[in-house]
Amino acid sequence: MAQPTPQHDLDRAAGIEVTDTFEPFAQRNDIFTRAFWDPAVRTARTDAFFASYRMEASPRRGDGFSQRDFALRNASWLISDIMTDRFAEDGRREGFQAAISADTPVAPVQMEIDDKRDMSREIKKIARFFKADLCGITAIDPRWHYSSRVDVRDLSDAPNDLPDDLTSVIVLGHEMDAELVDTYPAATGGAATGRAYSQEAATVMQLAAYIRNLGYEAVPSMNDTALVIPYALKAGLGEYARNQMVITPEFGPRLRFSKIFTSLPLAHDTPKPRGVRAFCDICTKCAEACPVKALPFGPPEVGGNNVSALKGVRKWTSDAEKCFGFWAKLASDCAICMRVCPFNRDFSRWSQRLWLRLALSPLRRLALWLDRNRGGRTKPSDWWSAP
Repeated sequence: MAQPTPQHDLDRAAGIEVTDTFEPFAQRNDIFTRAFWDPAVRTARTDAFFASYRMEASPRRGDGFSQRDFALRNASWLISDIMTDRFAEDGRREGFQAAISADTPVAPVQMEIDDKRDMSREIKKIARFFKADLCGITAIDPRWHYSSRVDVRDLSDAPNDLPDDLTSVIVLGHEMDAELVDTYPAATGGAATGRAYSQEAATVMQLAAYIRNLGYEAVPSMNDTALVIPYALKAGLGEYARNQMVITPEFGPRLRFSKIFTSLPLAHDTPKPRGVRAFCDICTKCAEACPVKALPFGPPEVGGNNVSALKGVRKWTSDAEKCFGFWAKLASDCAICMRVCPFNRDFSRWSQRLWLRLALSPLRRLALWLDRNRGGRTKPSDWWSAP
């Protein structure tokens, strides 16, 4: 009988179950890229969805979908958009379909690292200085790297290359504005997403520049290059949930994640399972609230039937076509599943930390019952009129 490997033990601690049918994911098959080339996904609505980010499509009428609401959402994306579009003519939509190019050369002299643990503490301090809300570090794991990236000029597969000497992945979490999240699925909610992306673009590039100035390779990355959720789980930042998000003890699901691949000698964090899986086993609030029923109700299953699903991993998997189809209908992103999640709370308050302890304990059913009347939507007009 084969003995479990250290990699297997780390997977298990992170709540990751990889099967013999596992295949690395080709980024061309993610639902957003498919919206440009796959006739099963691309429609007039999807074209209007992307055009709305340039105000080329007329905003819908109604609370949360006015010109002002779309203006806020689109402005929130500005910094991310500027960074992303720099090399689009070369086929690289950086941060989404390609890793972010280095704006700083690697210093010719390496700073000597005496203690990896001290260096990891320093990196986390600098990450906070550059406005990351969470930071964890884990070993590089090529299983989660895209088998190919996308050349955006013709949407063909392109090599997903990284330098050979990279050893660690720094995973950064960026909180989304709680008040705007409560307005989902309005365009105002989309502003919470865009602002987090713009912040992470700045943070990940600045932290990578710091590392390169120390004399070590650092490749900043957002949605590109690799799946970030497995890395966030293995870096100990949170646990995977039914709503396809990472639940963190600090912010629940209300985060975006970025990452840096680096050769800097660093100590690695370990997964910290606390009991989110057991809570999600009895909670289906996100699946019930999804307007198009794109989220699963049952236990985790081995995915792979859907083109946009990761093959050979036992987990909760959404119906990407249903989900994105609803986004296209709205002309904005939807995160109702984030808004209604029982873990979407302000854990800076002692009462909410007490609820968290209940939720992650054998008293989880009591915590779920206490959550029965939460998760209501804030009207976007109320957000605008608030002092």
